[in-house]
Amino acid sequence: MFIQTESTPNPATLKFLPGQTVLEMGTADFASAEAAAPSPLARRIFAVNGVEGVFFGTDFVTVTKADAIDWDHIKPALLGAIMEHYQSGQPVIEGEQAASGHADHSGEDAEIVTQIKELLDTRVRPAVAQDGGDITFHGFDRGVVYLHMQGACAGCPSSTLTLKMGIENLLRHYIPEVVEVRPVAA
Repeated sequence: MFIQTESTPNPATLKFLPGQTVLEMGTADFASAEAAAPSPLARRIFAVNGVEGVFFGTDFVTVTKADAIDWDHIKPALLGAIMEHYQSGQPVIEGEQAASGHADHSGEDAEIVTQIKELLDTRVRPAVAQDGGDITFHGFDRGVVYLHMQGACAGCPSSTLTLKMGIENLLRHYIPEVVEVRPVAA
């Protein structure tokens, strides 16, 4: 098994490509070792000293490290943990997996929210997945779209610029009811 790695715009996050499916659909975000309980793979990764976050996409794993830890010191252990997991035959996540990741929304804005989610799914999420992250819909209120940033996007120095200049402009262009985009914490 050969695992490729790619840097992300977030210097604290590295993207690992195991060359096979990680999740069949959706994404999974683990902000702590406790949150990783349902995932044998995430538990192995959190066992490496200095890991602060683990995120799964369809074909990648992103790992966020503590600032005090150098990638050269933990990258070999992370590669070993990922390889060991795939050789074990265990599932990536035990039990049910997440779906689209978007929050549900109903009411008078339902049609606008459907358009927002469609634009996120077709234009935004594939692009941020290339950088090892994900952005999901969290809410819509009085013209403000609330988005949750995950994986490499969470805490990335360029995420605010991406959110304001990229995503906000895109949504405002296609959906006149959108006036602003704001990030939300998990």
